[in-house]
Amino acid sequence: MTERKHKSGFVNIVGNPNVGKSTLMNRLVGERISIITSKAQTTRHRIMGIVNTADMQIVYSDTPGILQPNYKLQESMLSFSQSALNDADILLYVTDVVETADKHEEFLQKVKLVDCPVLLLINKIDLTNQDELETFVAHWKEVLPSAEIIPVSALSNFNIDYVKQRVEKLIPDSPPYFEKDALTDKPARFFVTEIIREKILLYYQKEVPYAVEVVVEQFKEDDHLIQIKALIIVERDSQKGIVIGHKGQALKKVGTMARKDIERFFEKKIFLEIFVKVEKDWRNRDNILKAFGYQI
Repeated sequence: MTERKHKSGFVNIVGNPNVGKSTLMNRLVGERISIITSKAQTTRHRIMGIVNTADMQIVYSDTPGILQPNYKLQESMLSFSQSALNDADILLYVTDVVETADKHEEFLQKVKLVDCPVLLLINKIDLTNQDELETFVAHWKEVLPSAEIIPVSALSNFNIDYVKQRVEKLIPDSPPYFEKDALTDKPARFFVTEIIREKILLYYQKEVPYAVEVVVEQFKEDDHLIQIKALIIVERDSQKGIVIGHKGQALKKVGTMARKDIERFFEKKIFLEIFVKVEKDWRNRDNILKAFGYQI
């Protein structure tokens, strides 16, 4: 009996903001890897989630939504998305039944030039009917004629198993890129910052969540407890006041919400302290963006 060859490869997820890339990523990986809220620009980094079997390793990669950059942070976010076109073994281009196909035409032209298989996923099909869906499919066949079009609903898990089957069939023969017990390329601290940032996105309104970065200054772990000290960075004193809230109530609420999710993520008791610091115009400062892990 011949031994099966090991298959391994990078499956990169790209698309416009709010089309459901992070929800799809979590369905494919089976872990809560990507931060999910209804707000745009939620994913700021390229986040990898790794699926391992005995003879296969699939490295899924969630990327920030494509946007026209207004400041250096967004330039870095766009570079993460564009880099995903260069090293993909399979590209998952995610659209939905809400957006128009000509949005960010320049990025679409780059997608046309990739030489790997492209699966074009039309997400949120539960928000449309059969006739409209057929119109979407016909339109996308014209826009990306070489792509394989798959209607899905990431939220209700419709057709996700079929996407997994297609990915497994298309992944090339290769030894694994990461250790076989790895879930992600990110350290534990990264997921603490993502969970806290998610709660900020959910709790605060308007521009405040987009002017915020989270830094973990201390992460001490023993068998029963993880002690975490986190810093919320804002751009202005007025934002600091909003984040803290009257008598510290807003910050306390965010901290409680985050702690519960962090405990679920690590399956351990968490002692979480959160402080707020002003860094003027941090989204446009190269040295700070580099320190936060963005590509400059």
